[in-house]
Amino acid sequence: MAERSTLPPPDYDHLPIGGLESRVRALTAGEVEELLAYERDHAHRPQVTELLAARLEQLRSGAEPTSGDRDAVRPEEAGRPSAGSPVSPATSPQPHS
Repeated sequence: MAERSTLPPPDYDHLPIGGLESRVRALTAGEVEELLAYERDHAHRPQVTELLAARLEQLRSGAEPTSGDRDAVRPEEAGRPSAGSPVSPATSPQPHS
């Protein structure tokens, strides 16, 4: 059984389903099998399990992994809002009475 730190996509447990869906397309059948086993043993999220099982079936039916970089910057990590409000007294409107 794979450890979380060695799973093919980095931060696997923290990826939203949309991010995971695009990343599993670059994995081999063996890597998808590894993720599926990990998912079933740990979180067993039905939507993720269905996604992985469907991709594994595609690969077994002759589909090829895509050439994407599964370690590239993640769109779900880009542009995270900083803590706190961007509103300040200088940018706030004047109160109306």
